[in-house]
Amino acid sequence: MNTNPTERFIRPASRMNDLPKQFFADLVRKANTQVAKGHDVINLGQGNPDRPTPPHIVTALQEAAPNPVYHRYPPFSGHPFLKEAVAWRYKEDYGVELDPETEVAILFGGKTGLIEINQCLLNPGDICLVPDPGYPDYWSGVALAGGIMEYMPLLKDHAFLPDYDAIPASVADQAKLMFINYPNNPTGAVASPEFYARTVEFAARHGIVVASDFAYGAIGFDGQQPVSFLQTPGAKEVGVEFYTLSKTYNMAGWRVGFALGNKEVVRLINLIQDHYYCSLFGGIQAAAAVALTGPQHCVAELAASYERRRNALFGAMNTIGWQAAKPGGSFFCWLPVPAGHSSSSFADLVLEQANVVVAPGIGFGSHGEGYVRLGLLAPEERLQEAVMRIGQLGLFR
Repeated sequence: MNTNPTERFIRPASRMNDLPKQFFADLVRKANTQVAKGHDVINLGQGNPDRPTPPHIVTALQEAAPNPVYHRYPPFSGHPFLKEAVAWRYKEDYGVELDPETEVAILFGGKTGLIEINQCLLNPGDICLVPDPGYPDYWSGVALAGGIMEYMPLLKDHAFLPDYDAIPASVADQAKLMFINYPNNPTGAVASPEFYARTVEFAARHGIVVASDFAYGAIGFDGQQPVSFLQTPGAKEVGVEFYTLSKTYNMAGWRVGFALGNKEVVRLINLIQDHYYCSLFGGIQAAAAVALTGPQHCVAELAASYERRRNALFGAMNTIGWQAAKPGGSFFCWLPVPAGHSSSSFADLVLEQANVVVAPGIGFGSHGEGYVRLGLLAPEERLQEAVMRIGQLGLFR
């Protein structure tokens, strides 16, 4: 018998039932269960930067916070100085010219923009092309807009890049939006200028808006700087790039991101945000501008630290016989599971018997099966210890 009277009239909208299951919530729950038992758990399954925000950025917020100008409502689309700062950074780093007024939208973190662009462009039943494996929140945005996902497999034999020739013309002609993400989460793959040129051509031919998720754009290895989609001729005619300070400056909790590029898409994102928000706290915008225009040695050191971690991890993997390709960027490693295991069974085993958290690849899409994602988000010695613990299970002999 129903004893809760509110359940008789509180009926969730159908979109709430259509939302995909939050994959990481279950991962956190399993990890916390092991921690509660008193185990020393090494959690490499999530994507939360483990180092603090550089001190000069924190100081900039401390200095800006008392300013009474920032205690009032900020401009709805954000302060012009922050738009100018990110446009300047893109010019410095990528040679890309952006009009701060018409080609920059300030976001409450990159994730917000990745959700909003679906609501701006998709009607119920419209097709969106999404990578598989890919960041699960792409699915969330499509679901909230009532769209339909068509998956683009990211396969090892194709360098974890979508094969546009494999997409049926009937699907491509109906698609309105497409997500790409390089350096890639979860595979760690990087994209070339040639790939982006093919992307622009494909999008223009089929009338598809490109949403380039450049969250890990500052993290490239082996002397290679990741390429921005916006560096490609014609990119601004077909899409936008989502950029965030979360990974570049270890500012994940600050929630500062941008949509950059196509003027009409930027206008639509600003319009929908006018109905949701009144922009970020001005003090955070001031500190974000300092991050973008101030010394960048912290960014170079951060990328170098991830590369050292990557190398330490793979050195340890070699000693236990775990073979995989090194990532070219991001702070993720995409590692094959041993024979006889699914991604979920392997992840459960190493959590229960080695107290190491890795993310099963199936959580990123059906083509993620056979892999786990491991984050380079612990000191080198902890990464090596995690591998040694897994090695003791004798799975890679």
